[in-house]
Amino acid sequence: MPIRLPILRTKNSDGGAMSFGDHLEELRSRLIVALLGLVPVLLLALAFGGPLMNMLMQPAFAELHKQGLPETFLSTSPAESFGQYMKVSLLATIIVGSPWLLYQLWLFVAPGLYKHERKFIHVLLPLSTALTIASAFFMYYVLLPVILSFFMRFGTGITTHRAHQIDASAIALSEAPVLKGDPVDPTPGSMWINSDLRQLRVNLAPAGKPPEIYGMPLTKDSGILIQPRLTDYFKWLTVLGAGFALAFQTPVVVLLLGWSGAIDPKTIAKYRKHAILGAFIIGAVLTPPDPISQPLLSIPIYLLYELGLLLLKVLPAKKLFKTESEMDGDPDDEV
Repeated sequence: MPIRLPILRTKNSDGGAMSFGDHLEELRSRLIVALLGLVPVLLLALAFGGPLMNMLMQPAFAELHKQGLPETFLSTSPAESFGQYMKVSLLATIIVGSPWLLYQLWLFVAPGLYKHERKFIHVLLPLSTALTIASAFFMYYVLLPVILSFFMRFGTGITTHRAHQIDASAIALSEAPVLKGDPVDPTPGSMWINSDLRQLRVNLAPAGKPPEIYGMPLTKDSGILIQPRLTDYFKWLTVLGAGFALAFQTPVVVLLLGWSGAIDPKTIAKYRKHAILGAFIIGAVLTPPDPISQPLLSIPIYLLYELGLLLLKVLPAKKLFKTESEMDGDPDDEV
């Protein structure tokens, strides 16, 4: 049984139908409450913006370390780090505060819905939230390591660069001890190699002062130095995250189309080849132009498409919604 699209049918305090202006006033009030509710989340995100940025950069740090590259990001302007800090904090505020935003949207829409239409929301909202969370975990733990490994290995393996060698048998070469960490109390002017950080380290503190350690990154002699720029990395990360969040809503779209009668599960199951093609087209649109991220997104999209068909068979409209004869009634039941 196809469902009907819900429309606002709310009543005002006098029992009469709300005017368009009353709806706008109600919407304005909900927006104000929603934004005020995000203020504590924003303050918390700003307080933990540093650890959050560090967490998002860890996959890149890990791959840089594997490839023998400096574990640093490039910032080309004084305000670049601050700008990315604010963007990450705002993005975290929106993501963490999204349940509150959806709740305010629900309070605005719910009074104008029939009970059977509220069941429609009760199924799709939790499903959409769970899929969004799953997309974030999949991108962070599966996609990022694979993409970063491919590009960094490719970049460092394009060329080989070897310095000219000379006979240095008559020259006394200085040696620096290779340590897995920094010494506890290095003397001023002492120098060593930290093999864990892959840095040449020097204590430049004056005598009698606490150590002031400076480091110089050491890289493999590959001819190409890969050093990600802070802004480009987080921009790329945002595009991937948004693309995956949208793509993971495929089961929600399939359920909507099935419940509305636009598609029939038995019929649409015969067009799996078209679904595979569509999944790869969507993957190409929602991901950066590279040969790795597209299939890593397209394959989950198709699997999510199959999940949507399975859910449509398990949760047909007739199990969730009333029949046409039961749809008539007062929509202003208690929410």
